[in-house]
Amino acid sequence: MHPRARVGFHTELQDTTAEGWQHLLALIDEAAADGREEFRPLLELSPQERRQIITLPPSIARLPAVRHFVLYGSNLVPILPEIGAMASLEEFSPYTSHRLHWFPYEITRCTRLVRSTVSTRSLFGNYKLRAPFPRLQPPQQSVADLNLTDLAPRRWGVTAIRTCSVCNQPIDRELHQAWISSRVATDVLPLLVNACSATCLTAFPYGAEDHIPTPHQGGRVEQPAADWD
Repeated sequence: MHPRARVGFHTELQDTTAEGWQHLLALIDEAAADGREEFRPLLELSPQERRQIITLPPSIARLPAVRHFVLYGSNLVPILPEIGAMASLEEFSPYTSHRLHWFPYEITRCTRLVRSTVSTRSLFGNYKLRAPFPRLQPPQQSVADLNLTDLAPRRWGVTAIRTCSVCNQPIDRELHQAWISSRVATDVLPLLVNACSATCLTAFPYGAEDHIPTPHQGGRVEQPAADWD
């Protein structure tokens, strides 16, 4: 991807009637019931079912015992903020999921996460290619006219924003979006922040070395030079 290219979010919506989606829900129910520590759901889906999965369901929040989450070769577009509830997560492996260009800031709540395997060349702002970030929406001083449970992903990146990425309180007044590139386990990941206030937006640490150090709106933002070595 050319560093000056204009990019946007993927626009697909998850088909919740698809067999693959229903099968995934059942697998999560099983994993939640037996308290397993390793979860490899895609291995139990057919190739066609795997292609039908473009996001993970919110029910991944019911997997606090999972220590290793494997999503090799997925068709995922976003990872939902509910991944932050996977409190035991130590290793996250979405390698060769080439449509995963960014992650939710909530993944930083996985405080035990120490190992990751991510296809970093697919990420916005990665140090090799410096792929551009989608331009985010301007700050919303009021969300009264926004249906935060039915958002257009091409504009907001996700279909629903319920709580603040930083303080975890409900977003019921303001909405501030920003990008920050931070080290999460093994990799520097571009993280999407949905904050309930300007105060929360400035409450997290500086970005990773050799990346944009402060929260930004994406679009035509200046990035460090790419490292082609």
